[in-house]
Amino acid sequence: MPKLIIDNQSVEVPDGTNVLEAARSIGIVIPHFCWHPALGKAGACRVCAVKMLDGPVKGLQMSCMLPAQDGMVVSTTDEEARAMRKSVIEWLMINHPHDCPVCDEGGECQLQDFTIAGGHGIRRYDGRKRTHVNQYLGQQIEHEMNRCIQCYRCVRFYQEYAGGTDFGVMGRAASVYFGRQQDGALESPFSGNLVDICPTGVFTDKTARFRARYWDYDMAPSICPGCSLGCNTIPMARYRELLKTTARRNDQINGWFICDRGRFANAPVNAPDRPRQALVDGMPVSMDTALDALAERLSEFLELHGPEALAIVGSPRMSLEGNIMAGRLKELLGAGTLCFFGQEHNETLPRTAVSLLHATNRASQDGVRRADLVVIMACDILETAPMMALAVRQAWRNGAHVFLVGCGTTSDASHEQLFESVSVPSLADVPLLKATSPVIICGPQLQNPAAVLAAAPGTTKLAFIMEHPNSFGCAILSRDLGAISFQEAVANGKVKGFIALESDLPADLPSGIRVLAAADWLPSGLIKRSEIVLPVTTWVEMDGTFVNHEGRAQRFSQVMQPGLPIKGLTPELHPTRMHSHDIPGGDLLPAWQIVTELILRLSTERIDDPLSGPWAPLASLDSDTSLLLSDERNTSS
Repeated sequence: MPKLIIDNQSVEVPDGTNVLEAARSIGIVIPHFCWHPALGKAGACRVCAVKMLDGPVKGLQMSCMLPAQDGMVVSTTDEEARAMRKSVIEWLMINHPHDCPVCDEGGECQLQDFTIAGGHGIRRYDGRKRTHVNQYLGQQIEHEMNRCIQCYRCVRFYQEYAGGTDFGVMGRAASVYFGRQQDGALESPFSGNLVDICPTGVFTDKTARFRARYWDYDMAPSICPGCSLGCNTIPMARYRELLKTTARRNDQINGWFICDRGRFANAPVNAPDRPRQALVDGMPVSMDTALDALAERLSEFLELHGPEALAIVGSPRMSLEGNIMAGRLKELLGAGTLCFFGQEHNETLPRTAVSLLHATNRASQDGVRRADLVVIMACDILETAPMMALAVRQAWRNGAHVFLVGCGTTSDASHEQLFESVSVPSLADVPLLKATSPVIICGPQLQNPAAVLAAAPGTTKLAFIMEHPNSFGCAILSRDLGAISFQEAVANGKVKGFIALESDLPADLPSGIRVLAAADWLPSGLIKRSEIVLPVTTWVEMDGTFVNHEGRAQRFSQVMQPGLPIKGLTPELHPTRMHSHDIPGGDLLPAWQIVTELILRLSTERIDDPLSGPWAPLASLDSDTSLLLSDERNTSS
């Protein structure tokens, strides 16, 4: 490991680390635009200049291009280096528009930060600025080419990292243009990352355009609920409206990026038809009144039909806390049935994953990126889990061989843009024994998951792709509490009524089964059929826990207060224009708290924290930590 001195501080770094990274490791920030940890070096912007005072290299050097070596003595504050950086910033600002007051990137702009930090405050150039014509890139991304500083980050990500082909760089004489051959929506399912990766305001989130500055947002670390991967995000809201979502770095999981499905998922949270009012037999009531009515009807139902006729139904898209409380409610009432999955086939893969995965054979996204052989079975991976497809691409770029096994696995043009693959009829046709770090990715359509483990050598890691953010957690609870699928519960003919908690159940339920109550934030068919409607908070309006596909428990934090947003509501939904300390529609509760309040009414027992008993280790998690759940439900980091 090379040892060097940067600004009179000694530092030892791993082989292959460049000087810019070495400086960052000890808190010294060298201005940079083209370098990015996920994309590596490019040497395009020339703003990361440092002075090498001693060692194998001397003089002015670009720190992103220079590997750290023994004996180097580096100065980031040398007057020659500072003058170089200041000059580069001034060159960039010659053609850059001075539109910070109206630029959507204001407050998030690296050029803005480094211009101020570099001391460039007086414009000496009085000529005409170069201008470009912007392009239409779809409904989600705004293009403002005049702000470009030619750092090449966008094209390096889009083409090299994400495999896109419809966006690139074009040049003629002294003009360089980043865009498409013609106007049109960007085709890559990862195109939204251009917003995060651009150091200026060339690409901004059109869905939140002119809605707020960076410092206006309510934001908190969160977890994407779009699939089972558990990608880390930072949702941003204002005035109780979710405006946009950005990626949050987690090297074990999503790295620096997220997919467009997770990024542009604001609409259901802000939807005008989202359930926000508690109802009893279709009549608006307060949440307390609705819970009182439910407690009364539950007592009558149990007295009339007995506990065996009642089912409590949780959901793999509900937080772990909510599902734990569903189990406690079942125990309190002595209900005959507990369910966490609507369909039996949705439960098979999560239960198999819980039984087969352990500390040494589970594959994270980072494990897939580092694999030298990847097998994809029964999974349209780009449709089911886009970020896992991006992880497979990184493995392929590093030399891994990719195999598609079985007729249930598709290989359409979108896959071919991401990685080259070979289709084989069975797992026996894959040379797993020749690989040092193979990974098998199994999708929801897999018929016999246990056979995969039996056919895989001991070094093989497994990734089971599920449909919902908490499928793994529900499978653990289902195993421990003896739950069955709702489909199976209905088939046995005993269930006469149920309580649904954020449940996605079949639309063709028998008419003789009562939906005593439905708690949800989506306008599902159950909400319309339910006797009592209990609106709940979304994941951005509460604290909670999801357990991803590898059994990794992660916490998400409350981003915004629940309640009606101030924009986009139809006149009949708009609250009365009266001064009040109470937020209109702000009496929503997380599903687990609704169950807690119901239990309090039925037994006078108050539960302050669902994460107790065997789940207690999860209570200490924060946004920067996670715990891998073992087979015995003990936790290990």
